[in-house]
Parts: sequence; C-alpha cells; structure tokens
Amino acid sequence: MAKTYEFPSDLLAGQEELHQVRAELLALLKRLPWSVEPLDAFSDDNGWRKVERPASPGWTPDEQAEVEKLRRRERELAVFVSCHRFWDEVTGADRVDARSRLKHTPATLAEEAP
Repeated sequence: MAKTYEFPSDLLAGQEELHQVRAELLALLKRLPWSVEPLDAFSDDNGWRKVERPASPGWTPDEQAEVEKLRRRERELAVFVSCHRFWDEVTGADRVDARSRLKHTPATLAEEAP
C-alpha cells in the first residue's frame, strides 16, 4: 500500500504556485522571439541537422522584466518548497517518495487542505 503524507497547507500552496509560475513562464517564453537581443536570420546545415532561425526583433524591456520577475518568483518558490520544515520530518527514501507525491498532487487537494 502506498504511503500517504499530510503535507502542510502552506507547502501545498507553494508547490501549486510553483507549478503555475512555471507554466506561465513557459507560455511567455514560447510567445517571445527566440533571441533576447535583435539578431539577423540564419541558416546552418553544416551540423548533423539543419538549423534555421528567422530574424529576431529581440525582447522589449517590458518582456525582459516580465521574464525576470517570473524567474525570480520561480526561484523563491523552489527554495521555499525544497527547504520547507516538513522535509525535516521525513527521512531517506520516504523523503524522495514524499517529494514526488507533492510534485504530482492535484491542485484540488491543495484547496482542500486544512
């Protein structure tokens, strides 16, 4: 039988926000041009596969600030989740199992936590 863990509500909330911030950052990076700085288009077929990129207008200062804001928040949340006091209560292989379960806990469980 799989072991269950009673994650504190703040840890669940932190993990859920971390998932949200990472999804938001990924969506933003997919929308932005491929290069932060303006660069010309290029094509290179000398490697094992051909690489082509269109010209990139670069990112605006607002876009750069938004990416930095999300990355900063992602780091803060990652530190909060990984250094949470809950992990002191779990040892060895149980810690690995608990961390994996926390990462895959549905958002609905985070809302139901006491």
